[in-house]
Amino acid sequence: MAIPVETFFLSADGEGTLQARIQQMIAEGILSGRFAKGERLPSSRRLAAHLGVSRITVTLAYTELQANDYLAARDRSGFYVSDGAPEPSSFAPAHPVQDRIDWSRALGRRYTGGRSPEKPQDWASYPYPFLYGQSDAKLFDHANWRHCALRALGLKDFHAQATDYYDRDDPRLIEFITRHTLPRRGILAEPDEILVTMGAQNALWLTAQVLLTQRRTAVVEDPCYHGLSDILEQSRCHTHAVPVDARGLPPGDLPAEADVIFTTPSHQCPTNATMPMSRRRALLARARDMDALIVEDDYEFEMSFLNPPSPSLKSLDRDGRVIYVGSFSKSIFPGLRLGYLVGPRPFIREARALRASVLRHPPGLMQRTAAYFLSLGHYDSLIRRTSRAYADRRHVMEDALAQHGLTVAGRGLHGGSSIWMRAPEGVDIGRVAAALRTKGVLIEPGASFFHGDNPPLNFYRLAYSSIPSDKIGAGIALLADALRDAS
Repeated sequence: MAIPVETFFLSADGEGTLQARIQQMIAEGILSGRFAKGERLPSSRRLAAHLGVSRITVTLAYTELQANDYLAARDRSGFYVSDGAPEPSSFAPAHPVQDRIDWSRALGRRYTGGRSPEKPQDWASYPYPFLYGQSDAKLFDHANWRHCALRALGLKDFHAQATDYYDRDDPRLIEFITRHTLPRRGILAEPDEILVTMGAQNALWLTAQVLLTQRRTAVVEDPCYHGLSDILEQSRCHTHAVPVDARGLPPGDLPAEADVIFTTPSHQCPTNATMPMSRRRALLARARDMDALIVEDDYEFEMSFLNPPSPSLKSLDRDGRVIYVGSFSKSIFPGLRLGYLVGPRPFIREARALRASVLRHPPGLMQRTAAYFLSLGHYDSLIRRTSRAYADRRHVMEDALAQHGLTVAGRGLHGGSSIWMRAPEGVDIGRVAAALRTKGVLIEPGASFFHGDNPPLNFYRLAYSSIPSDKIGAGIALLADALRDAS
């Protein structure tokens, strides 16, 4: 019995090449039981005419499915569902399941309801996305990333992608971080003082788990990265928020009971303040007096297109009390999820053991691909291209903000990818953001960055990493109109 050609339908909004979509359509038909073993598929000519594609596209899809034993070819007869094709699932619940569990009592701990806001997944479809942390696909070096990925997939590198490193990392990536990335920040480290993480967020989580207990006190900046606030709340430690000023975290305001100090000295999150050298030395001295540790999140140091970046706090540390957090996800693309921790051997040893018990190690294929992308010079080229684009976009945004009289609360001295803004008193930026979204404008309200039950509602962040220069002016004009209405 032949499968009717009318059974096949390609969705207009499907993803992937036509060949891949045809393969997926047939494979799903077999896995769902719609196509039985031994049934003959339509000829490549008939299916191609039905779908409106070339015959060679269908033939290639059939051939690939044959290679994977979904289909079998018979001489002068065509393609059939293979006897060795995967069996469709025969399991079906005998009756509908009714959830009778009291989850309010059953859940031992809750991780929902934190400060981190939700961001629209379809942000790229908005005409004016001023969203931080997203990348512009037009700036990325797709060709060379694909080349590095294919190289990492090769037989020569099979061990690197397939091996279980257990608690170790790709030596090529570690070597690049040791010899190239860290020296640019004035940091000298040995391979066993470095741990690759699933981005900076994972690095901060590992650090909090290793260093903090319910009896210890963590100091955070106010405002600060909301993801860190959630991590510290989950750790159940004592948290002390210290307000930042135009020069970052004031060392004189640190509480004497502090055990761990989290700071973003080079590019304060979210105000963009840069901590001067005198204050960095004062912070190290204050931490020494209190016998406290410092966690330095050195995000966006690569985006220093206005002035050279300041030396990292860790490069000034002579006591081994600074733990350094870096990331490639911000500068390459967010979905990469590769970051790293640098610290004394006893700390890295414990963080390594914790990581191994949770996720072993970041995928070897991603580590090796990134190692090639970095070591072959593609990363530096990407940074230069991105920096030029960001410099242009920032100039356009600064002009638009000045033209409409909008108030800048903080801008990076060295560059970065966003500007910290303040609306007039009494304006609820959350309401403004909701209204702007209906007009295609996405902005980031700032309330989630602040500590306490009554955060200021009139701050917001505008990023220029995800919006082209020719869209910025019109988007800022719509923002200005919405703020006038709200005032």
